[in-house]
Amino acid sequence: MKSDNKISEAVVRRLPVYLRFLNDLQKREIPTVSSQELGQKLDLNPAQIRKDLAYFGDFGRKGIGYDVSYLIEKIRHILKLDQQINVALVGAGNLGHALSNYNAYLKDTMKITAVFDSYAPKVGQQIHSLTVQPMDELESTIRKQGIRIGIITVPDFEAQNVADILVTSGIEAILNFAPVILKTPSYVRIHAADFTTDLQSLAYYLQDGREEIEDGKQ
Repeated sequence: MKSDNKISEAVVRRLPVYLRFLNDLQKREIPTVSSQELGQKLDLNPAQIRKDLAYFGDFGRKGIGYDVSYLIEKIRHILKLDQQINVALVGAGNLGHALSNYNAYLKDTMKITAVFDSYAPKVGQQIHSLTVQPMDELESTIRKQGIRIGIITVPDFEAQNVADILVTSGIEAILNFAPVILKTPSYVRIHAADFTTDLQSLAYYLQDGREEIEDGKQ
């Protein structure tokens, strides 16, 4: 396996895509899959899939392909999903509630185990099995639960302050839903989930002259 600094972010981001599809194959009791089949289903180049997986080891067998259960096990290990990963969420608004509700039904080792908010009326609210905690309990809870990942779902003007608190509390990675670029130490990994930017970028791919196209079909 190559060192982490030689493996691109694009490769790491594709691994969960492979895992999701493999889990579906396992549910359908399909024992093996080829890179060709993976490529067709995921709209990816089979050679790229083989190259991605080869960074981490030799998992396939020539003429047979990949053993689905074995590859699931290996990818989960690579992504550290074979261990309990606790996640803290800051911001118990509508998005925070939605993520926490979705999290409650996940059957995985990565779980939101603590929710925080600075707005007093939200503190004490119940989101399934979780109680919204005040921000002054964040650091102690993170250290007590060994939380290493944080999710930020607060307004943009609060996001940097929240990120600073998370970093000070020992968080190593942050998923940021606030529409702002966060500044953190180089050892803290930031992934941005920007709904507005993603939606706006889709507009680029809309066909020009849709009305003319529709008229031409008549």
